[in-house]
Amino acid sequence: MPESPNQTLIRLQGVTHAYSSHSAARPVLRDVSLSVEAGQSCAIVGASGSGKSTLLSLIGLLDQPTQGHLHLAGRDMTLATDGARALMRNQHIGFVFQGFNLLPRLDALDNVALPLLYRGEPRNSAREAARQQLRRVGLGERLHHRPAELSGGQRQRVAIARALVGEPQLLLADEPTGNLDGQTAQDIIELLLALNREQGVTLIIVTHDLGIARRLQRCLQVVEGCIREVVHG
Repeated sequence: MPESPNQTLIRLQGVTHAYSSHSAARPVLRDVSLSVEAGQSCAIVGASGSGKSTLLSLIGLLDQPTQGHLHLAGRDMTLATDGARALMRNQHIGFVFQGFNLLPRLDALDNVALPLLYRGEPRNSAREAARQQLRRVGLGERLHHRPAELSGGQRQRVAIARALVGEPQLLLADEPTGNLDGQTAQDIIELLLALNREQGVTLIIVTHDLGIARRLQRCLQVVEGCIREVVHG
């Protein structure tokens, strides 16, 4: 469940991340220090290749810093094992991607139930929780449709329901409207903001759309691997 307001959920201290090339390590993020409180909404913006998706991957424990420290939900995850990071992701973090990442052979209900099945929950209770989340995102009548039978906006709603089914503290969305038309994209952003506002889920969105970024409480711009806070005008 979400933490109480005004608690620091994410803290990065002097984080550098580099990818190895043929001859040397190439820094993508440089000496990043950042705190995000529980319940905040935050946009990450920047040019392609600036490091914003790398930053999201670090926060989501999909990657580890080359240098510095990363704390999530009060735990130092800097040197955590793969197993510890996977457990933390499953219990505390929900992910929404531009490409939806749904399994084509499963219907909406079973796609959404997957994170709970990975936790070892019984199939019946996992599917009931998935049913409730699909109703919450407006897909109560599409439970048994496979991804190919759904529109892009509906597939993204399934992905959001899957991200939320484990009641995460943190929702990370990487260009969640990138494959959607204008009105559908607007609907998805409205849904994400409502979840942040009404359920207190901490929301971080990587986006190229400055209009979306302005709607979130904070905006962080990544420029050549460094972070600066942008004050909304």
